Amino acid sequence: MLIEQNVGESDFFNRSWAEFSVGFNDSSGNYWFGNYLLSQLTQRDRYKLRLQLRSGSWYWAEYSTLAVSSEKGNYRLLVSGYLGNIGGDSLGWHNGMMFTTYDRDNDLWTDSAYDGNCAVKYDGRFWHNDCVRCRVNTSGSRKYDFTWYIATDWTSPSADIRHEAHRLDARSNDGQLSHWLYRLLT
Repeated sequence: MLIEQNVGESDFFNRSWAEFSVGFNDSSGNYWFGNYLLSQLTQRDRYKLRLQLRSGSWYWAEYSTLAVSSEKGNYRLLVSGYLGNIGGDSLGWHNGMMFTTYDRDNDLWTDSAYDGNCAVKYDGRFWHNDCVRCRVNTSGSRKYDFTWYIATDWTSPSADIRHEAHRLDARSNDGQLSHWLYRLLT
């Protein structure tokens, strides 16, 4: 099942909390499954998460546990059990964070710039902490739309690059169901 697809360099994903909750799409192939349904799936069964990034070579990060809480909990992200070759557990820093959009600020950033909202600063809706150590859901108009910081140096991104594709595979731990997040850039 497709969870997200971002085709091209557009601002299609600059959406509100309500739109991210129910999901959305367009005729170009851009698509978001919806946080409500993602929450329902991951609360019913145990899921794994795998991110794959292709930028010349393939890089990956895998988490043995993935869950997203209900809207009442602001779609809080729970991830743990990192393995991978992408440069460290950057997504783990976002563990326990609530989903943030431009119109619903749930991150921990308190700087007065951009009204203290990481989604506004980085043009990306995500489970922001005190902003980002990984960024995968930004609008395509940004110079770099994928960032993954090295675990030993949180000041320098190891993968702040324009890439060919990345996907996020959420799979039930019994291996019976697979859900895909594809993001293709032109």
